[in-house]
Amino acid sequence: VTMEIPPKSPDGSEKSPQSKELLTSNTASTLCISSRSESVWTSASRSKWDIYHKPVIVVSVGAAVFLFGMVITSLSWIQIKNKNVYKMCGPAFLSLGLMLFVCGLVWIPIIRKKQKQRQKSQFLQSLKSFFFNR
Repeated sequence: VTMEIPPKSPDGSEKSPQSKELLTSNTASTLCISSRSESVWTSASRSKWDIYHKPVIVVSVGAAVFLFGMVITSLSWIQIKNKNVYKMCGPAFLSLGLMLFVCGLVWIPIIRKKQKQRQKSQFLQSLKSFFFNR
């Protein structure tokens, strides 16, 4: 019968299975801290730009692409060589810009609704912790 010797760690110290369990049990709390939705765990208030910057960027890009489509479409009315290219690309940019613009505008009320729900859930969590942690 041979007895297996557990391998030593690189620094030369041996760790017991109990200490390994303790190390793995800490990973759950570390995972919560380093998660992407950290604002759920912390109640730090964010600025309006932090909340609405993505839809504002989408609306701005959509408006720019829409205007670019208007320019290209209007160029197709002028007598130039590649008229068919402008007639094809102009409406494509118009529709793409309009789609981005509308998506950004619809995104803003969705974020507002989520913010209200988050405030309600934080309030309910604080009430729950107040009554059940006595």
